[in-house]
Amino acid sequence: MKKVFFLFLFMTSLSGCLIAQASEWQKYEPNEIHPYGMRDPQAPASLDDFAPMIGTCDCKSQSRNPDGTWQDSVDMIWTFKYIMNGTAIQDEVWRENSYATSIRLFNPDSAVWVVSYHSNPSVSMRTPTWIGKKADKDIVLYMDQMAPNGMEGSSRLTFTDISFDGFHWRGEWVNEEQGIVYPFWLIWCKKRKI
Repeated sequence: MKKVFFLFLFMTSLSGCLIAQASEWQKYEPNEIHPYGMRDPQAPASLDDFAPMIGTCDCKSQSRNPDGTWQDSVDMIWTFKYIMNGTAIQDEVWRENSYATSIRLFNPDSAVWVVSYHSNPSVSMRTPTWIGKKADKDIVLYMDQMAPNGMEGSSRLTFTDISFDGFHWRGEWVNEEQGIVYPFWLIWCKKRKI
């Protein structure tokens, strides 16, 4: 009987330790009190680059047609939140029956943001990844991308006019010298008030 009692105490104590440890691992994750999570105070300071965007925005999105003309703008919802226990940022986009998400990790060794992108229904077998940093007040990210005519260049994504009220975003193709700039997608976002 004593053995059973001590085994019960040991298991209860172990269980309590594991629960306490698990809650520490999830301390900054989104929850009922903090639906967008919280920044881990130990995370790189550059996580603050995206801090004004944390929350949900109502956006207008406009992209190019294959012939180069602009489509009519459509409504979009863009949400940013802390993940990985407050050490990274994830965004989720809902637009015209399509869904996308990006995971934003800051690499302190190279002092750059590494952003991977996933979407549905257009699932890619290779995860597109942009790399960049904050430049003045903007966040600028690049990914090597060849133009349809074979010219070397990059996909450049830029967050501008960043504030706690919203932001603007633009996607552009640029050549290596950045003398040729071809915008292909524009987004204007206004933060929802909670």
